[in-house]
Amino acid sequence: MQLGALAGAIGSGPTMAASAVQTRGFNIVEANMADLQAAMQSGKLTSQKLVKLYLARIRAIDKTGPRINSIIELNPDALSIAKALDVERKLKGPRGPLHGIPVLLKDNIATADKMQTTAGSLALLGVKPPRDAFLVARLREAGAVILGKTNLSEWANMRSTRSTSGWSARGGLTKNPYALDRNTSGSSSGSGAAIAASLAAAGVGTETDGSITSPAQINGLVGIKPTLGLISRNGIVPIAHSQDTAGPMTRTVADAAALLTAMAGVDVRDAATFQPLMMAHDYTKFLDVDGLNGARIGVVRSNFGGRNDLVSAVVEEALKVLTARGALLIDPVELPNTGKYSKTEYEVLLYELKADMAIYLAEFAPGSGIKTLKDIIDFNEQNRLREMPYFGQEHFLRAEAKGGLDSKEYLDALANNFLYSRAEGIDKVLQEHKLDALVAPSGEPAWLTDFIKGDASGGGFSSAAAVAGYPHVTVPAGQVFGLPCGISFVGAAWSEPTLIRLAYAFEQASKHRSAPTFARSLNRDSAR
Repeated sequence: MQLGALAGAIGSGPTMAASAVQTRGFNIVEANMADLQAAMQSGKLTSQKLVKLYLARIRAIDKTGPRINSIIELNPDALSIAKALDVERKLKGPRGPLHGIPVLLKDNIATADKMQTTAGSLALLGVKPPRDAFLVARLREAGAVILGKTNLSEWANMRSTRSTSGWSARGGLTKNPYALDRNTSGSSSGSGAAIAASLAAAGVGTETDGSITSPAQINGLVGIKPTLGLISRNGIVPIAHSQDTAGPMTRTVADAAALLTAMAGVDVRDAATFQPLMMAHDYTKFLDVDGLNGARIGVVRSNFGGRNDLVSAVVEEALKVLTARGALLIDPVELPNTGKYSKTEYEVLLYELKADMAIYLAEFAPGSGIKTLKDIIDFNEQNRLREMPYFGQEHFLRAEAKGGLDSKEYLDALANNFLYSRAEGIDKVLQEHKLDALVAPSGEPAWLTDFIKGDASGGGFSSAAAVAGYPHVTVPAGQVFGLPCGISFVGAAWSEPTLIRLAYAFEQASKHRSAPTFARSLNRDSAR
């Protein structure tokens, strides 16, 4: 992302960067999975050559040049895996759309290989899980090449009340490839920056509330936070089992649909995947350019203006695209009772963090000496200069003070969350107006990274879907002063087919995805 010369080319701008990573006429910058598969099928490219191209780009963009620092660890076996998949392609043909495709995983997703799984913390340094997370096993079965792990907001941003997204003690700070002094958001910070910068074909993030959709929209990506239980939670460093999920982070809706298809499935270790409405889907079948025609979409005006004032103007233009493509906008609609779970959501996260962390550590960090949340807290105190140079661990301390999952406070808070986010929230507004989906700005543009004050984020549209465990898709909607912003589609449980159809139709009609330029800061002229 070859080394000296290539780094210089990339520092000179995106055009030179693109030309520097071509092989026999093939350019990996912004290449989608269909492009890559076509090139491999034609013999123009092999998976092994593709891995080499991405590794070169990582060296030149991630580790030198602009140094966006999105990759926390590379898979030393990636080339040998790719070589074996090339042989298999010749003998048997491809397994599917992910055959030979390099994919990056957030470093809180367990892999049983030569890589570590640390959630960005020094406390888990050297820990190698005894088996793959279920979603990783699914990706390997689909023929994906696990290229490496991405940096993240340490412990998925559930350590401190004053954290800086994109920073971890192990990985340092990930920079925004659209303006290096601005934040990537989090907690799937490295996945967002890496895929925006074309360091792999696709990435996987995880979300409890906004950790896929926020860094996706800030990095100009498509992000899908699926219905809770569509993708197994097993093998993911947890915050809270009532909201945690993994999901795709890609440059196109088609790639997100293919990645979602590969990762979804019933897992005997995760009861949430045993759902009567969870049908095995090939989500790429819902990619319909006319998918907006006849759709009823509610516009959640309460998420326009305020901290989203700059983005709102962009999304207003996006609403015109929806209408032009045949959607009927119900404007405005109110998403009711959102204020009734803002406090109880936090309480549930604290209770579940304490309980779920111990369960994860027992299985995926054996022999590490780290068995409980209290052990992590103690480690951080003993290694304060390295682990807490900028912010503390207030969330951890509050979680540790909580009781068990049989506590009345916890059970009441959880019931409250589900009532007001589901039946008296998203379901209510969808049913009253006979809507296919809700739409709003995904959030604000990237803010300046500030280790003193911490994050300056706000105004996102993630919480309702996150608390309910319902699907949320963000798609690039344009830019504000050169910074990407997104439009969000939220629907009922298991409505991924509908949301993918709407998101794809919008994406194809608008084509707002654009590659980053690795500017040091915002261009003065663009900010006038």
